[in-house]
Amino acid sequence: MSSAVAVSARPNPLWQALRKNRLSWVGVALLLLIVGVALLAPWIAPHDPLQQNIAYRLDPPSADYWLGTESYGRDVLSRLMYGARISLMVGFVSILIAMVVGSALGILAGYVGGLVDQVVMGLVDVLLSFPALLLGLMVAAMLGANLHNLIIAIALTEIAPFVRVARAPTISLKQRDFVEAGRALGFGPWRLMGVHILPNMISDVIVLGSMWMASAIRTEASLSFIGLGVPPPTATWGGMIREGFENILDAWWLVVFPCIAILATVLALNLLGDALRDAIDPKLRSERS
Repeated sequence: MSSAVAVSARPNPLWQALRKNRLSWVGVALLLLIVGVALLAPWIAPHDPLQQNIAYRLDPPSADYWLGTESYGRDVLSRLMYGARISLMVGFVSILIAMVVGSALGILAGYVGGLVDQVVMGLVDVLLSFPALLLGLMVAAMLGANLHNLIIAIALTEIAPFVRVARAPTISLKQRDFVEAGRALGFGPWRLMGVHILPNMISDVIVLGSMWMASAIRTEASLSFIGLGVPPPTATWGGMIREGFENILDAWWLVVFPCIAILATVLALNLLGDALRDAIDPKLRSERS
């Protein structure tokens, strides 16, 4: 009974990391705020993000339009709220795809080795030879500018890091005693990779995913800025910066507020990723304890 009580009373590693790294709470609060605004945008947005009103074109921030209006008279605040939905969805879905595909390829290459490992890592080296933004630009330009193609383009740029992160621990895990025991019991390679190896390295992949989601959001904003993102009139942060760039000297709010939204989201994800890394990495936990 006492041992059960002791186990249940053991503090959660994530809670310990958040408690010791107070700055992580800023990331958690920011991310919750941004996600909440994105989810509740249809109910809390003060105006229709697509409604044009030329009479209020390029109005500065006021009581009616808290963050001003853009060149078509549309409310900047409402478009920011709806743009958060696109940015978060693109970032999450593209990283989820990259995480699943990259982890599967990394585990396969590390476990099988030989020619499979050489082919997979050769493809990874090819992907890493291109800057992420340039590779995303090439893929988006070939596929066309729409939401689905944008997600595919960003996911392709993020696969390579997940392959490397999954492959390295797989090489060491496949030689561990519990994997050898499973192999001796007649377990097939797919069961060994999925049941015995994957759970022991998934934490590293999750930490990487939280950090690279920030990179995916930056890439989405960059592609939208150069016209290869979600086509207008759909509100996206990168598209809003592009639309306001022509009037940046006369209407500063068109560029400043979307940039602040991107900055806050990237900062929140990076702080959250640091907390997850501290909670999962036993070396960092021992150093801070």
